[in-house]
Amino acid sequence: MRSKYQRILLKLSGESLMGEQRYGIDTTRLNEYAEQISEIAQRGVQVAIVIGGGNIFRGLQGASRGFDRVKGDQMGMLATVINSLALSSALESAGQPAKVMTSLNMFPIGEYYSKWKALESLQHGEVAIIAGGTGNPFFTTDTASALRGVELGCDVMLKGTRVDGIYTADPEKDPTAKKFSEITYDEVYNRGLKVMDLTATALCKENQLPIIVFDMDTPGNLRKVIDGEPIGTLVY
Repeated sequence: MRSKYQRILLKLSGESLMGEQRYGIDTTRLNEYAEQISEIAQRGVQVAIVIGGGNIFRGLQGASRGFDRVKGDQMGMLATVINSLALSSALESAGQPAKVMTSLNMFPIGEYYSKWKALESLQHGEVAIIAGGTGNPFFTTDTASALRGVELGCDVMLKGTRVDGIYTADPEKDPTAKKFSEITYDEVYNRGLKVMDLTATALCKENQLPIIVFDMDTPGNLRKVIDGEPIGTLVY
């Protein structure tokens, strides 16, 4: 079956890498993710990935505890590099070549990111994992995902979360919350829905990069999204 999308930007949250733990990386969850990603990459889908760092350190939380915001955000960037290295290792163990690139020059930990090197990796069948956010403080990894998705000419940005889409309210707190099958960028903004930060949403809207929010924690869901099955929520 031909995949609906040929080149994707997959955004993974750091928190989801914790699995059942309260901190750090759950290797079972990590390996499940690696298997799902390998499955679609081996079908010829070009996969670029941006991962958050909230399972290790979040800049905003650091700022609330008295850290300088810029240093806190830089610590968060380093957390995303740790997660990216872990995922690349899991992918390689699953037989899927992967390359870590960093938004800040961190050779030899990862190759310094450039659009052209990332595209070359994708065309050679490697998964390109882009770490370090945008490389700037005050920008989230959601914004980094939108930026890299637009820059690399991706067909779609897939936001893998613990929740199976976008709801009128937090479904974990409000049992009456209703799920959207699709929603516009403007409606996300006007309703104040916490899908992504406003900078990321605006960047996707301006560059017409659709977003699909789906539950990545259920094995097989990534393949279903790639095949065009109507799971999750489409933002357009």
